[in-house]
Amino acid sequence: MDCDLETTIPEWIIEHPETMPVFDQLGLDTSCGGKSLRYVCQHRGLNPSEVLQTLYHMIRTPPEEREGSRRRDAPN
Repeated sequence: MDCDLETTIPEWIIEHPETMPVFDQLGLDTSCGGKSLRYVCQHRGLNPSEVLQTLYHMIRTPPEEREGSRRRDAPN
């Protein structure tokens, strides 16, 4: 599934669990009652495009390089 602004937050989390910290940090309700990411962002006063770019960045970033990873120098 390709996630975008019309995807619900629960669908984002199912497809890309690594995005959960972004939703937590932004204070977005992860159940959101089936509302799209765009809708939830707009109603929280967030720029949907910026949130989307943050989510895409999280997906593209290797796990060992994500903020909060325990060891960045761990061997593969």
